[in-house]
Amino acid sequence: MDISDFVEELQWRGMLHDVMPDTKKHLLETMRSAYVGFDPTADSLHIGNLVPIMLLSFFQKAGHKPYALVGGATGMIGDPSGKSSERNLLDEATLAHNQACVGKQLSQFLDFSSGADNQAVMVNNYDWMKEFSFLDFIRDVGKHLTVNYMMAKDSVKNRLSGENADGMSFTEFTYQMVQGYDFLHLYKNNDCTLQMGGSDQWGNITTGTELIRRIASGKGYALTCPLITKSDGSKFGKSEGGNVWLDPKRTSPYKFYQYWLNTSDQDATKYIKIFTFLDKQTIDDLISQHLGQEHTKGLQKRLAQEVTTTVHGAAACSKAMEASTILFSKTAAQDINNIDEDTFLSIFEGVPMASIAKSEFINGLDIIAALAEKTGFLKSNGEARRALKENSVSVNFTKVKEGHFIESTALIHGKFILLQRGKKNKFIIQVA
Repeated sequence: MDISDFVEELQWRGMLHDVMPDTKKHLLETMRSAYVGFDPTADSLHIGNLVPIMLLSFFQKAGHKPYALVGGATGMIGDPSGKSSERNLLDEATLAHNQACVGKQLSQFLDFSSGADNQAVMVNNYDWMKEFSFLDFIRDVGKHLTVNYMMAKDSVKNRLSGENADGMSFTEFTYQMVQGYDFLHLYKNNDCTLQMGGSDQWGNITTGTELIRRIASGKGYALTCPLITKSDGSKFGKSEGGNVWLDPKRTSPYKFYQYWLNTSDQDATKYIKIFTFLDKQTIDDLISQHLGQEHTKGLQKRLAQEVTTTVHGAAACSKAMEASTILFSKTAAQDINNIDEDTFLSIFEGVPMASIAKSEFINGLDIIAALAEKTGFLKSNGEARRALKENSVSVNFTKVKEGHFIESTALIHGKFILLQRGKKNKFIIQVA
């Protein structure tokens, strides 16, 4: 496979933060191996993990061999980088389950099975750390790093000097040494010469290059990408419901699609370079076409389509796009009755739901009871009345006021009612 300029690719995509001298030259010489670590703290990755995943994917597309390290050992410790408090530690069985789930998600982005020379490899640092005794580790690894060197790392200094810092456990303090040893192990056993990650990982990565220099008399390289931010100052990867997960059981494809669709013009211009595999010319054209036509959200639609298809597949993306068309069309009140039950459920997958007996609809269900007491959609009758006075409540896309009763004839397919407060807050009543 031909080698292309990986560093240049990252530069135009806005994905290069720090890089060691001569890294570009090193990567253009021949096929190289690089790794990124993922701590399996949950049974799904979220879109905050997409940047390092894309790093590995672009690396593989440039003709190089990616290693995805699932940190069974480091996941038991917890990385202090970017944290203000210590992470809860996980047991071995939970970590093993999480690793299997994370591995499946990574396979959507990386080629693990083609047999090509640069086929991706998944490794678990627990495999080489589990037989390492504490005494062996401090003798063979620890003696090569001074406390002064480790204390100088930003991840350590920030934790020790933070306003609300409770200090730092010895366990967390040793994290950079364990991660550094991972790099040394992969360098010696897999000819892995580059470690990549977010900019907050620079200290941990360079600890690895230091161990390679001191113990193996070799040369390791480091490359980091910027930490992704949103233009409005809110945290990337978070929605009103928390993390935006890659697992469809945690974040439905519809909600996933909507997250990208609702990005600002400024963020969409940045994200389409980072999170899609579109080439530079295509992206430049899309951005140019978007100027002056921002109201059509053409850039956001293409971004949402590309990322959702990569993560969830073309069929799930198609349903999410169909849902968007129906939900935001002027004829939604009519269209919602024309779709079949399966499509309805797929459109509103992940929307909160409550069951109510059909007998409640015999004489009509009072709208305030439907919003609060019977469903818990809104917290109280008072909040329900305020929402109705604000004219922000809809039943099956039709605005209603206080005094409205939901009749059985309004049931979609004889069993569903769609409640909304505003555009984004939705709730399903299912008739039992």
